Amino acid sequence: MNYGTGVVDEPGAPIYSISAVERMVGVPAATLRNWEERYGLIQPERSPGGQRLYTREQVDHIRFLAEQLDQGLQPADAHRLLAERLSRAPDEPAAAAPDPERMVLILLAERDPYAAGFAEFVLRDDGYDVVIAFDAAEAERICAERSPELVIVEWLISGGAGAALCQRLKESGASACLAISSLDAREQALEAGADAFLPKPLDLFQLTATAKELLGRSAYLNMRPNGSK
Repeated sequence: MNYGTGVVDEPGAPIYSISAVERMVGVPAATLRNWEERYGLIQPERSPGGQRLYTREQVDHIRFLAEQLDQGLQPADAHRLLAERLSRAPDEPAAAAPDPERMVLILLAERDPYAAGFAEFVLRDDGYDVVIAFDAAEAERICAERSPELVIVEWLISGGAGAALCQRLKESGASACLAISSLDAREQALEAGADAFLPKPLDLFQLTATAKELLGRSAYLNMRPNGSK
């Protein structure tokens, strides 16, 4: 029986690159590839360009395996436990309790003022600090000055400069980059250095959940509960 294979074709669902999964979960990419080949339990979809594309469900499964290893289990035993767990009913991953004293900064590089305002409202309501840039040059300036923990890049910003912007931001040390677009640009986004891709129009739950996944533990370092000051 095969579990967690392929990418679920759910509207608005994010996909993650192997480097993003490595950072989010703390399991080296080489180990993820080894597990895939040796145990076959988690099989990411392959893009036409050969990149591994992981769903959020698969990231949760990898996180479960990592937790079992931290408790002293061998990889084979951890995979056996995951198979048993999935054969019954997958449990909802437990959410970490936020530290209300600090906030995380998200840069939203968006060409559409209406879409930017909407996303800003949702992210602020979830407890993040948000700054908006309406062109690529402004986004780079803000990154250099304020070092946001997450950058969300609209693929067509500045007349289609999303790919170049993602590349430059990652090369300059940006922690995490989420590409968004109404175009089917997920493979190009990952090749440009984005850690994950979301299609537009954005699903609000997917946006906030993907932000938390990419931020990992830092999602809770600076967060004010419910956006309160």
